[in-house]
Amino acid sequence: MAKYTLKTQPTTKSIETYLSAIEDESRQADCRKIVEIMREESGCEPVMWGAIVGFGKYHYKYKTGHEGDFMRAGFSSRKTNISLYIMAGFDAYPDLMSKLGKFKTGKSCLYVKKLDDVDIDVLRRLIRESLDFMEKTYGPEESH
Repeated sequence: MAKYTLKTQPTTKSIETYLSAIEDESRQADCRKIVEIMREESGCEPVMWGAIVGFGKYHYKYKTGHEGDFMRAGFSSRKTNISLYIMAGFDAYPDLMSKLGKFKTGKSCLYVKKLDDVDIDVLRRLIRESLDFMEKTYGPEESH
C-alpha cells in the first residue's frame, strides 16, 4: 500500500506571527486565551500545523495500514469563526455540550464566533476530557 502523507504537518512557523496577523483585535485576544488554555491543559507548547495551532502529538494507525501523526488538540482562526479541534469528538460529552453555550460542531471541530459565546470553564473541561481520551487511546504524550 502506498504511504499517504497527511497535508497538515508540523512546521517551524512562529505562533506569535500567526496570532499577530489576526486583524480583529477581539478575535486575536480570544485566540491568545485559547493558546493559554490549551497550553495549560495539555502541558505542551504550541506548534503550527499548517494554519492550525496544535498542542501535543499522537501516532495513529488504521486497519487499512495508513498511519501518521497529528495534534492532540488545536485551533485555527477562520474567516467566520474560531475552529477548535477536539479530537475525541463530542458524542461522549452531552452534559458538557449542553452547558457550553453558543457553538456549532463538525466531526471533531467546535466552531465558535467568540469566546464570550461559551462558558470558558466548560470549554476547558471539554478540552481536558478530550486530551484524557487521547491519552487513554494513544498513550501518553512522548515529548512536550
